[in-house]
Amino acid sequence: MTWLEISLVLLAGLWAGTINAVVGSGTLVTFPVLVALGYSPLVATVSNGIGLVAGGVSGAWGYRRELRGQGRRLALLLPASAVGGAVGAVLLLQLPESSFETVVPALIVLALVLVVLQPRLQARLRRRTEARAAQIAAEHGPDAGPVRSSRWLVAVTLLATLLIGVYGGYFTAAQGVMLIAVLGSLLDESLQRINGLKNVLTLVVNVVSAAFYIIFGSETIDWLVVALIAASSLVGGAIGARYGRRLPPNALRGAIVVLGVVALLRILGTQVGWW
Repeated sequence: MTWLEISLVLLAGLWAGTINAVVGSGTLVTFPVLVALGYSPLVATVSNGIGLVAGGVSGAWGYRRELRGQGRRLALLLPASAVGGAVGAVLLLQLPESSFETVVPALIVLALVLVVLQPRLQARLRRRTEARAAQIAAEHGPDAGPVRSSRWLVAVTLLATLLIGVYGGYFTAAQGVMLIAVLGSLLDESLQRINGLKNVLTLVVNVVSAAFYIIFGSETIDWLVVALIAASSLVGGAIGARYGRRLPPNALRGAIVVLGVVALLRILGTQVGWW
C-alpha cells in the first residue's frame, strides 16, 4: 500500500467514524474507497467492519449522557442486536456476496420513508400513550404508576432490532440509519437519545460480527486496513459525538435522509456497474 493509499484510507476512516456517531452510513465512505483500491468486496466488508469497531466505541462513549435512564431498554435490546450480528456475520461468510445485497435497496428506502414520517408516527405513539395513561388513571386512580409499553410494541421493537442486527452483521452500511428510523418511530424519545441508543446497538452488532470474522474468516482480513480504519475512526467517533448532539432534530433528520440516499445510490450504482 502506497502512502497515498494509506492517506485515503485514513481520511475515509475518519469521516466514517464521524458520521457513524452522528447518523450512520460510515461504511458508504470506507467501502467504496477500499474497493477502488483493489480490495475484493468481501475483504473490504470484513476488514472495514472490524476497523470501525474502534469508532463505535468512541461514538457510544461520547453519547453516554443521552443513555441515562435507558438502562432497561438497553438490557432488552442488546441481546437482539448481538444475536442479529452473529447471524449476519455467518451469512456473510457462508453465502454468495450477491444473495443478500438484492434486498438492501428496499431496506434503505423503507428506512428513509420512516425517517420522513417519524414525527407523525412518534406523535401518534405519544397520543396513544397519553390515552392509555388517562384510561388507567380513570380506572385505578392518579397513583396507578407509569404506563408501560404494550407487549406488541415491545415485540415489534425487539424483532426490528434483531433484523437490523442481521443486516448490520452482513453488510454494515446504513444500519444506523435504519435503527434511528425504526426506533424513532416506535419509541417516544428525542432523536438525540435515540441516536445514543443506536450507537450502542450498532457497536454490539459490530463487535459480535467482528469476532465471527476473526474466528471463522481470518483469511478475508487485511490487518493493515483494519489498523488504519480503527485509528482514524476512533478519532472520528469522538468528533461526531462531540458535535453531533448540537444539531437540531430537523437538521439531524435531514442529514439522515441525505446519507441514506447516498447509500442507496452507491449500492445501486455498484450493482449496475456505474462505479
